[in-house]
Amino acid sequence: MTDDAPKLLRIGEVAEAAGTTPRTIRYYEEIGLLPAARGREPGSHRLYEAGDVERLQELLSLKSLLGISLEELREISAAESARAALRREWEDGVDDPVRRREILEEARGHLDRQLALIRRRRDDIAQLEKELNAKRRRVVRRLREVERAPA
Repeated sequence: MTDDAPKLLRIGEVAEAAGTTPRTIRYYEEIGLLPAARGREPGSHRLYEAGDVERLQELLSLKSLLGISLEELREISAAESARAALRREWEDGVDDPVRRREILEEARGHLDRQLALIRRRRDDIAQLEKELNAKRRRVVRRLREVERAPA
């Protein structure tokens, strides 16, 4: 007899697998970035599935890569969850052409919001790069002046 039940992990195991702390996981649960641990009785251990680890790793990666706030991360996460729900609905089979169109339009709207956030970040980074390059040019110019000046 095989046990098809997913392996449940304690919060410390999840934190170690994701490269974070249990405190971060509890906080992400509090603010709604992660769903609360399943079937948890008060005072009992938080238990998670492998999908929870993947979700946490994705959130941490997005936050680090994009340098976004927790509120922006929540927006991206909510859009991703909404798209996943739409995808499940689509894959379950939707015969009504009106609903099929609505699903696709909703998915496009979520993607557009995610892309807008990422583009803002990209533009912010490009502006910072431009400013740093200008400062570097000034430093290099002054360095040349110092090197040309008689000692």
